[in-house]
Amino acid sequence: MSTRKSFVSNLALRVMVGFLSAGLLLTTQPSFAGAQPAQKNKKENDKDKGKDKGQFGSQTGAQCTPGTGAPTDAEGTAPSPQVADIVNKFAQHESDFKLARDNYTYSQEVLVEDVAPNPGEYRQESDIVFTPEGRRYEHVTYSPAPSLHDFDLSPQDYKDLENIQPFVLTTEDLPKYEIRAAGTEKLDELNTYKFCVGPKRIEKGQRYFQGTVWVDSRDLAVVKTDGKAVPDIISKDNQNLFPRFVTYRENVEGNFWFPTYTHADDILHFSIGDVHIRMTVRYKNYKRFGSTIQLGKSTEVPGAPSNSPPPQK
Repeated sequence: MSTRKSFVSNLALRVMVGFLSAGLLLTTQPSFAGAQPAQKNKKENDKDKGKDKGQFGSQTGAQCTPGTGAPTDAEGTAPSPQVADIVNKFAQHESDFKLARDNYTYSQEVLVEDVAPNPGEYRQESDIVFTPEGRRYEHVTYSPAPSLHDFDLSPQDYKDLENIQPFVLTTEDLPKYEIRAAGTEKLDELNTYKFCVGPKRIEKGQRYFQGTVWVDSRDLAVVKTDGKAVPDIISKDNQNLFPRFVTYRENVEGNFWFPTYTHADDILHFSIGDVHIRMTVRYKNYKRFGSTIQLGKSTEVPGAPSNSPPPQK
C-alpha cells in the first residue's frame, strides 16, 4: 500500500529526471476517511479471493465498454477475412502514426481530482520537446504539491498515461490483443468501424487497454477510445483500481489523428469505501520537429465528432 511519504519522494525523483508518463492507478490509503478495514474471518477472505479471481478473469478478452455495443461476430469464431483485413490495415496505420507522433513536440496538461469524500488534486503540466541534438524528453513546466487524500498515484498510473490513455494499437502489439467487430457507427460526419478490444492474456508487469475503439472508415485511423487500463491490481494488502476513460483524437496533419483530450469521471469501489475520481488530460500545440519522417500525402479529413471536447482556449 503506497504511503504519502513514498509517493512524494517518487514524484520528486520523476520531476528531477524530467519524466512523466502516466495513467491513473489509484491506491487507497490507510487513513481513508478515518476508517480501518474490518477484520474478516476465513470464510469471508476465501469469498474475496474468489471474487478477485473473477475480476482478473474478466479483464481478458475482447470486451466493449458497457453502453457502447457488443461484438457482432459469433463467440469463439475468428473474425471474417474482411474484418481481419481492416484490423491489419488500421494496425499498420497506427504503427505509422506512432512513428509520426514520436517526431512531434506538444504540451500535456494532467489534472487528477479527488472529488469525494475528501477533495484534493494532482496537477502537472509539461512540454514534450527535443534537444538541439534531436533527443526527445519531457520538460515539466508546472507541478504544484499534490493534495490527494483518498488515494495515491503509482508507477502504473504514469505508465498508463504514456501508453494506455492515448492508446495506439500497432502491428507489433496486435498479437497481444483479441479484437472483434462491433458493427459501424456514425460519429458526427465520420463513418466508423467499431471494435471490442482486450488482451488475450495478462503478462506480469504489463499494462493493457480493454474497451471500445472507433476507427475512421476513410483513413483507417483510430478517432476515439472508451475503456480502461487493465489489470486492476488487487492483493491482500493493496487495491489498485483504474477508472473508465474516453480519449478523443483530432486530425492534425494528413491522415493522422492525434489524441487531444482524455476524460474520466468514475466511482471506484474500494473495500473501505467508494472514491469519486475525475481525470482530465489535454494534449495540444502539436508541432512537427524537423523533417525526419514522411507523413504521406495530405488529404482533407472531416472535423472531430460533435461529442468531442470544446475547442481549447
